[in-house]
Amino acid sequence: MNIPFLGHRRQRPPIPDPTGIAELLAECELLRSQAGRAGVRLDDTSASLEALDQLLPRWRDDEEILPWLGNDAGLYLGTVIVRTVPGAAWEIWPDGQPVVRLESGREFDVVASGHEWAANGVPELSQLYAEVAES
Repeated sequence: MNIPFLGHRRQRPPIPDPTGIAELLAECELLRSQAGRAGVRLDDTSASLEALDQLLPRWRDDEEILPWLGNDAGLYLGTVIVRTVPGAAWEIWPDGQPVVRLESGREFDVVASGHEWAANGVPELSQLYAEVAES
């Protein structure tokens, strides 16, 4: 028996805190560590994406680190986009995948782009940023 006034109502899931999600996704510890060792400071700007593109890809020899670094690279790209492109925001797909949604409604799977960059160097993170910033 379902009698609403007795408290058996369905609870709506809590609305995620967009600021908290953005801060969590911006951590990118492995990428920040690798960049720091190479003398690159990740300050959440497009210039830092250009600096990342210039790093020697020593991580490609380590199959354990490659997927983690690709994930971090994508999250960092998304962080730069969200912090510098007006109207851009993080969105989490039902499968848990974080994507960046622009004000126009266009979505970018930045994590997939980060994996491609880490494995192949192409497309460059700064190039992806430029394409998104133009939209």
